Amino acid sequence: MTEADRDAVAAQLGRRPRGLHDVAYRCPCGLPAVVRTHPRLEDGTPFPTLYYLTCARLCSQVGGLEAAGRMRAMTDRLAADPELAAAYRRAHERYLAERDALEPLGTDVSAGGMPTRVKCLHVHVGHALAAGPGVNPFGDEALAELGDWWRAGPCVTPCVSPAAGA
Repeated sequence: MTEADRDAVAAQLGRRPRGLHDVAYRCPCGLPAVVRTHPRLEDGTPFPTLYYLTCARLCSQVGGLEAAGRMRAMTDRLAADPELAAAYRRAHERYLAERDALEPLGTDVSAGGMPTRVKCLHVHVGHALAAGPGVNPFGDEALAELGDWWRAGPCVTPCVSPAAGA
């Protein structure tokens, strides 16, 4: 991760980021949109959210889905659709395996409510972008609903080149 990436993430979040490991997904403009964080912060505090959504525009749009009640409807579908529940459990297991590969936390708690409910769409969208399509069904679903969220251009200006400051 370059200093330019750190600066871009700080601008997106409005604060210095904590526990950064690397950029897990870049927006088509080149800025980080999802970062992978260390399972523990610098002071040793557990931080189970492996994929952290940073793009300010995307965070806002995902917040709109949350405000519209998507999480409750998604959670309700888990109980009614065994195939969806199995896919969601696989996403949870993959998330844990990826986090434990960096540093085991000794817990089967992942993030975003997995595997029994949908608690935070930001986590699921971040996971879907980092892992690619077909891994996190609710992240994929939210992204499909949002469409081309990046079309308006960089969420922070100026658009810092990922190579800058390398």
